[in-house]
Amino acid sequence: MTLHLHDTATRTVREFTPIAPGEASVYLCGATVQAPPHIGHLRSAVCFDVLIRWLEASGYRATFCRNVTDIEDKILAVARAEGVAPWIVAERNQRAFTWAYDAVGCRPPDIEPRATGHVPEMIVLIRRLVEGGHAYAAAGDVYFDVRSYADYGALSGQRLDQMRPAEDADDAPGEGTAKRDPHDFTLWKAAKPGEPFWETPWGPGRPGWHLECSAMSTKYLGPSFDIHCGGMDLIFPHHENEIAQSRAAGDGFARYWMHNGLLGLAGEKMSKSLGNSLLVTDILSRVRPAELRYYLAQAHYRSMLEFSEDALDEAAAAYQRIERFVVRATEVLGRPGLDDAPGAAGDLQAATGDELPAAFRSAMDEDLAVPSALAAVHACLRDGNQALATSDKAGARASLVRLRAMLDVLGLDPLSPHWSGSGASGAVAGSGERLRHVVGALIRLSLEQRDAARARRDYATADAIRDGLEEIGVVVEDTPQGPRWELKR
Repeated sequence: MTLHLHDTATRTVREFTPIAPGEASVYLCGATVQAPPHIGHLRSAVCFDVLIRWLEASGYRATFCRNVTDIEDKILAVARAEGVAPWIVAERNQRAFTWAYDAVGCRPPDIEPRATGHVPEMIVLIRRLVEGGHAYAAAGDVYFDVRSYADYGALSGQRLDQMRPAEDADDAPGEGTAKRDPHDFTLWKAAKPGEPFWETPWGPGRPGWHLECSAMSTKYLGPSFDIHCGGMDLIFPHHENEIAQSRAAGDGFARYWMHNGLLGLAGEKMSKSLGNSLLVTDILSRVRPAELRYYLAQAHYRSMLEFSEDALDEAAAAYQRIERFVVRATEVLGRPGLDDAPGAAGDLQAATGDELPAAFRSAMDEDLAVPSALAAVHACLRDGNQALATSDKAGARASLVRLRAMLDVLGLDPLSPHWSGSGASGAVAGSGERLRHVVGALIRLSLEQRDAARARRDYATADAIRDGLEEIGVVVEDTPQGPRWELKR
């Protein structure tokens, strides 16, 4: 089966046919760094991290570009309120976003351009639009003439006469505005006292938000590229305006548009303005990073995800079930490099795409249907637990290999360096060691309960505890110094 993706522009699920065979170019609208990240930001990051991983697992060489908007009205407002330079606000929050992306296992993009580093490209794009009759300068600002682009509104499915006026200018239509039409949006904003500015042929000023992404995406991915991603809240006006200005300038721009559903709280979009955002640092004080990633990835990327503590706890429990099998099976079968059984070391390495079950492949090829893919994960988990329960080492090994192959695509393999603590990430280092300490503590608690049962001559309970430990692969030996335990190999 070939990969099919839902394209917002055509409102259909289309077969993915890249511009260059075997390659995939992907642009994701990244953060506007006026505040620290909440888990709504991470939902988009995780959804499209899974896209990149699946493209690579499917044999594509992916080029992934995710921008940083570090000059924008909201950043300037925060800087004014704090009495600091805008660069300070942007820099500290970009570091917070980078930490959060890494914490939940998102691969770094191949390029992460900042808006402030690409003003020359933006000026060139404005000049092309002005010379082509699609933009005009007025009172130090430069506006895009939406009526000059016949397909304006096609992405969001709106008619121009039914759209709300553009809200990215400081003056409103009818109050001395220099706009020709209230729907025209700002490409360049004239300098104001105390704000950063750059010199241009139209006077000093700073870029408009929509302009930034068009300039950065085409610089790194070319005038035409494969996939443009972002949250559904960006379809209008941001992505609508990106398409208009880029194609009016003569660029083919993105061929597929993918949008993730938002993360909400009690039916509302999660945002700082509503005062209901859940900061990543707060959530990670309650669950581990891998558990948060499982929660964010488990629903279909286009669906709305309602946050609740119960849903978060259920996701954490589901991930822990997977993790317990992977750790236990690896201990029973022998860790890579520590087991002399033929083929064990190779089998227990992170598996290749050849080990992916057909049901998993089919689900991922059908517009990244992660819920169906997770159904294949949990079916494999059941098979693996059954194999361990019957001491079927060959079956357990086969399940482990298939399971880790699927989890690797989803970024959830507990034995990957990122989660096991052997990688470079300070955000998640030690999670595997923490799990081993937890398992050891639980076994010691069981042995204490067995000793207490013996002391009160409740031998049936003591034997049941011993048998239960043996069933999960824990061998107990009574010694003069007290009980000792080890995991069966």
